[in-house]
Amino acid sequence: MDSTVTTASEDNVWGGGNRPLNASYGKLMMWFFLVSDALTFSGFLASYGFSRFKFIETWPIADEVFTHVPFFHGNYPMYYVAFMTFILIMSSVTMVLAVDAGHRMKQNSVIWYLFLTIIGGAIFVGSQAWEWATFIKGDFGALETKGGRILQFVNADTGERAALADFAKAIPDARLEHERKNGVWYYDEGYMPSYNVNEVIEGFKANSNILVRTETINEEGEKVVLDRAQSLTKLNDAVQVVEGANLIHNEYGSRLFADFFFFITGFHGFHVFSGVVINIIIFFNVILGTYERRGHYEMVEKVGLYWHFVDLVWVFVFTFFYLV
Repeated sequence: MDSTVTTASEDNVWGGGNRPLNASYGKLMMWFFLVSDALTFSGFLASYGFSRFKFIETWPIADEVFTHVPFFHGNYPMYYVAFMTFILIMSSVTMVLAVDAGHRMKQNSVIWYLFLTIIGGAIFVGSQAWEWATFIKGDFGALETKGGRILQFVNADTGERAALADFAKAIPDARLEHERKNGVWYYDEGYMPSYNVNEVIEGFKANSNILVRTETINEEGEKVVLDRAQSLTKLNDAVQVVEGANLIHNEYGSRLFADFFFFITGFHGFHVFSGVVINIIIFFNVILGTYERRGHYEMVEKVGLYWHFVDLVWVFVFTFFYLV
């Protein structure tokens, strides 16, 4: 007597019938990946939040850092970051429409909506690269003290930031001290700042309308500006000129701010770039009719899950890093 009981064929385990959570194997694995990636981003943002509130009295103010807009000169706090966010969210909308068109087996609609999604992702990645370049280059410059604190400069008449180029006094033979023969402290010309400490201090003394602004944030949420006497005293602690930001120095304030900026936005940017590349591959497969012959567009839906995830993560990054 044959006691074998068959509940489903081997070929049908992941294709229907007894599918876990009513999802195919590929979609289930994508969800596993997204959950693990969400935990990774959660750890990064939690670390950022801890560091931010531990050093909240000296943390850079985002509205004073991200003020640039391509091809425009002026102070536009957060405008371009908001534009980037809008573009990424709209690309998520076009991805929803692509998935919906795939369910209805409308190949041409999938092509156009995927194309718009790719364009949106490319604009976001390019914008993020531009923002990185602007952040690295800097636009005002500052001095760093022995204790690693940043001293910025403001115009006493207007209260606005003053760039080193506005008041620093050029000393013709100042760079002779950095010749290679002087030993290990020699700096290649390409890595030297535009001015040295003496040039900045001499220019400061010659311009009575320039004041020093410290990293410390007062109760009104503004950075403390010193008077002339206090400024001159504070400048005695300066050891080097800082222009822009990198993993070691940051003209905007705490170096941790720059570290987290590069790491978190870079990690997210890598996800978006990867999503754009995957979308391009799927895009050409749709054009070639690969999924039309399969009879379904599940691959578009799977990459759509990933794309919605990176959009959602950016909402949290935008909120924690730029707004809070």
